[in-house]
This record gives sequence, C-alpha cells and structure tokens, in this order.
Amino acid sequence: MSTHFPSISRIAYEGPKSKNPLAFKHYNPDEIVEGKTMRDHLRFSIVYWHTMCGQGGDMFGAPTAIRPWDAGKSGIELAKARVPVFFEIAEKLGMPYYAFHDRDVAPHGQTLRESNEYLDTIVALLKEQQQRTGIKLLWGTAQLFVHPRFMHGAATSPSAEVFAFSAAQVKKALEVTHELGGEGYTFWGGREGYMTLWNTDMKRELDHLAKFLHMAVDYAKQIGFKGQFYIEPKPKEPTKHQYDSDAAACLNFLREYDLLPYFKLNLETNHATLAGHSMQHEMEVAGAAGALGSLDANTGDLLLGWDTDQFLTDASTATQMMLTALKYGGLTTGGVNFDAKVRRESVDPEDLFYSHIGGMDTFARGLKNAAAIRADGRLGDFVKQRYSTWDTGLGASIEAGKESFSSLEAFALEKGEATQVPSGRQEYLENLVNEFI
Repeated sequence: MSTHFPSISRIAYEGPKSKNPLAFKHYNPDEIVEGKTMRDHLRFSIVYWHTMCGQGGDMFGAPTAIRPWDAGKSGIELAKARVPVFFEIAEKLGMPYYAFHDRDVAPHGQTLRESNEYLDTIVALLKEQQQRTGIKLLWGTAQLFVHPRFMHGAATSPSAEVFAFSAAQVKKALEVTHELGGEGYTFWGGREGYMTLWNTDMKRELDHLAKFLHMAVDYAKQIGFKGQFYIEPKPKEPTKHQYDSDAAACLNFLREYDLLPYFKLNLETNHATLAGHSMQHEMEVAGAAGALGSLDANTGDLLLGWDTDQFLTDASTATQMMLTALKYGGLTTGGVNFDAKVRRESVDPEDLFYSHIGGMDTFARGLKNAAAIRADGRLGDFVKQRYSTWDTGLGASIEAGKESFSSLEAFALEKGEATQVPSGRQEYLENLVNEFI
C-alpha cells in the first residue's frame, strides 16, 4: 500500500458510541442482515472521477483543491500518479469495488490511437492494483460528453462521423472493462438529447441511439463480455432534455427497441430529484420491471437546482432505498456506488475519507432500519390488507382475466354502491417508519 495518508489506518468498525471520525459507527461489513453480510448487501464502490479528478472547481470558480499527488504533473504522468493513491483510499476504506470513465483514468490524446495507448498504459496499472488489493471493477464506462466533438451528442449526433468515433471509444472501453473483470458497463447519455427542437429530428436520433446500443450488445457477445449493461437516467444537465430522462422513459425506450433483455438501470438519487421524483419512486419503477440494477449513491441540495453530487447522509432516504432494494431481492449485479464528491470548501485530502465514511455509515443504517421494518411486519401487513379485495372474489377474478366491462357493469348495478374504502393512514405509517430511524 502507498503512503499518501500515513496517519490514516484501515477504517475499522467501532460501533455507534465511537467518537472517532475515522471509524465506522454503523457499517460492520461482516454483520449479518437478512441472511447476508452488510458487505454483500451493499457492494460499496468508490468512483475514480470525483475522488481523483474532482478539484472543487465549478461554473463560478476555479479549482480549490489541488491534491499533493497532482502538483507539478500533467497528462499521462498525472494519470499514472493517481492510480496508487486511489487504491490506497479504496483499500483503507474497505471498498470491495470501484468504477471509472475511460477519460478520467487516462487523458485524451491528440488522436483516438493515442488515447487508446494512454488508456492501455493506465489499465495495466489498474490491473496490478486490483491483483494486489482484491478490489474489483463494478463497472466501466466511456466519457462521451466532455470533448468538443460531443457538443451535439454522441450516438445521437447529427454527424455520422461523431457516431463512428463514439462507437470506437465505447468499443475500447468495453474491451478494457472486460480485461479488468468488470461486472458491468454503464451508459450515461449526458448529451444524448436536445437543446432545441427547432434543429432536432428526435425520431432519427432515438433510432440511432438504439442502433448504437444494439452494436454494443453484439460486440459484448463477440468478445465474451458477460457483465450487466446499465442505462443511467437523468432528465437534464448538461442537455436541456435528455432522452434517458427518468426510469420510466428509459424502460419505454428499451422496450420499444427490443433492448430490455440486455439492460438494467443504474439509478442516481440526485438525478431522481432533478426528474421530480424521489429515489424510492425510481427504484420502485425499475424494480417492478425487473430492471433494478445498480445505485449511484449521492444526493442533491434541496435549495439548489442542479446536480450537486453530495454524499448522502440522510438515514431516512437511505432507509427508503434499502426497503425497496430488499423488496426486489437486493443488488445482485450492481452496487452502492459513491458517485459523490466533497464540497468545494472541503479542500483537505482527509475529507475524502470523512465523506465516504459518512456515506457508508448512512447506507448501513438504512439497511439495518429496512431489515427491522420488514421483520416488524406492520408496514408489510398494512399494505397487504389494503389490497386484500384483490386476493379473493371479484378482485381475484379480475386479475385472472375472467371479467369484462359488461360483467363488471352488472356487478356494479346489482351492488348499488362500492363499499367504503378504508383510510390510507399516511400519517400513521410515517410515524411507524420513524420508530426505526
């Protein structure tokens, strides 16, 4: 292990009474919850882009956090220097997984060939560190939104040449993800959308995006990559309207173009907020469709209107998320991926540890809370009772497809009026859940 943080040891679980800021209060990786360890339930992942590339810059100000390992370096030498630091952080936090974009671990070259050579250089270093630490790649992805060529989109660009360059970049990203044993591959269409409909042929762009994804599916089969494909919904930013705007829009697109058998959703809390939903809503939509894949663990600031990518520290939100995850069988292919960054004002390298510890503890609390609510049974029993008229008699007959408008009209005419519907008891249920948080 490198020694960029000599004063920080491996982060240990010390329990809720600990006052040590460099210890877990709730995340005990070996603790059994509903028959599995916390480690296996949560499948935590640390991201390369925010952790190593985030320097506190924003649209209003220059970077504030130039890390000591970055000082005086640029290009491929900077990329090389970051690799051991990243794995030291991941190893000391006990992260079982990590995730990356191709152009975050290695820089853009002057040509695609040079970019690929840079990436190969860094992939060799990543592989060495994976073998040394046992940390695995949760998923890889291609950065198809920063370079000027992508200003009108990548797979949805009006330029066929840009489409070709995008395909070539994803081809290489799939190859290195496969080489590193990645368990998945994510598509995020940051510029797959439009800024104005006056210059947009939406139908043609969606057709092109579907062709692109089918090409990716075909190439994955060709090289033997068996990892899970994901699409990550987001409604806007940087594009005014993105085609992957929320879980329902993504599922509709996947079904329309016969892609659903190959894809699940990688859902992000802050993106759900920007879409006008809660994260629990997005997870329920995906779970009901059998497409709940992976979670990007962050949150937004309710007083700000953009994607702030903050670490989630709200136990209530984490409890909601874990309740839905457990309901649909847990995270079997993806994980809880910390697509989150420290604040612009948090400039010390040690803040990278405090932030991840807080996020990991929050999800551990959410997991324990969710398991306790399920074991208590009152919430589940209430929902079951609320829909009990569908379990027998008329409801069961409707669900079995044995009724028609005519038969139901006859029932209603004979009945005269429906039996009064019981209270939904929202406040009672909110109080019930709060007993566990």
